[in-house]
Amino acid sequence: MRVQDDNGLLAQSGELWTQAVAVWQTSFLGVSVGHGLSAIIILVLGITLRSLVAGTLITLLKRMAHKTENGFDDAVVEALAGPLKLLPITISFFFALNILEAGTGSTAFSDVDRIIPSLVAIGIFWGLHNAVAPFIHLMRALQNALTPVMLDWLTKALRILFVVIGAAAVLQIWDIPVGGIIAGLGLFGVAVGLGAQDLFKNLIGGLLVLAEKRFLPGDWIKVDGVVEGTVEAINFRSTLVRRFDKGPVYVPNSKLSDNAVTNFSRMTHRRTYWIIGVRYDTTVEQLKTIRDRVLDYVTKHPGYAQAPEVSTFMRVDSFGPSSIDFMLYCFTRTTNWGEWLALKEELAFTIKTIVQEAGTDFAFPSSSIYLEQGAELFSPPTAVDASSA
Repeated sequence: MRVQDDNGLLAQSGELWTQAVAVWQTSFLGVSVGHGLSAIIILVLGITLRSLVAGTLITLLKRMAHKTENGFDDAVVEALAGPLKLLPITISFFFALNILEAGTGSTAFSDVDRIIPSLVAIGIFWGLHNAVAPFIHLMRALQNALTPVMLDWLTKALRILFVVIGAAAVLQIWDIPVGGIIAGLGLFGVAVGLGAQDLFKNLIGGLLVLAEKRFLPGDWIKVDGVVEGTVEAINFRSTLVRRFDKGPVYVPNSKLSDNAVTNFSRMTHRRTYWIIGVRYDTTVEQLKTIRDRVLDYVTKHPGYAQAPEVSTFMRVDSFGPSSIDFMLYCFTRTTNWGEWLALKEELAFTIKTIVQEAGTDFAFPSSSIYLEQGAELFSPPTAVDASSA
């Protein structure tokens, strides 16, 4: 009796296995369930292990890069970190599609096979896009000729170029005619160009600003009637200038290329120009004393530049309405605004002392009334005491 039960159990198990194999081999859309599940498992493994595989490869590459003295290969490895994460997905797609084709025994997935070269093209151009920055870093030796802003523009242009070429390569893989798209974009570009003249004008203006090296980020500039402040960024269309009240101003590049720009950051010296008025009763000797002592102070002070580097003057310049005016004209060696203010303050204290020690004083606006000879002076009547009236 027990033998019969065991035989019945084995028969049922065999029947269950047969049904399981039948289901495994069941075709769905030309693909057996077994091959379909195998392909799905491989894809899931590729996506799951993507970070692990890419991280291992990046670690190995970093160890190899650290053995060299230059930092270029280290930067390239960092740039390739993203594209390397696409490698496990590409490999899993490759094996999954091969399993599906093996299950069907036909070329039904020939179009789907284009996914592999598409992923390869995306990975290559993604890597080239990210490697632009390390490559531009090698050109820092040309920074004086190209300026940092031009290198930044070159970086952006190369990245856009690789994106466009990569997109065209993927379209070619899928037999999409790129020429027709380009022709259509050409006609569209003409229409857009007619309405985007200001955009191209600002782009050309930005190129002219960079080519002429009018200013760089960090420079203090002034454009009369437009803006005054510190340049923060020079973009394709506009330049960001932050005013001294910390308000940002986005100035179209065309205004910066067409108008006169004063770049205060490139001053060689900073000027002090004062008109100093003393009283009219100041004698000639006092005037000469003030002139000589102030000029002596400026010419001997280490903070002020001297001839022939700059011009320095301290002269009686004019007779004002209520003062005899000196003109003080000199330049400091520093162009820093705070240091210049400190030197001006010290100079003001010194001039104040010199004028007082000379026995005179500064003039201030005043009016004098002169009476002609024989003129009568009007005197108002005095108040009459009520008790005496």
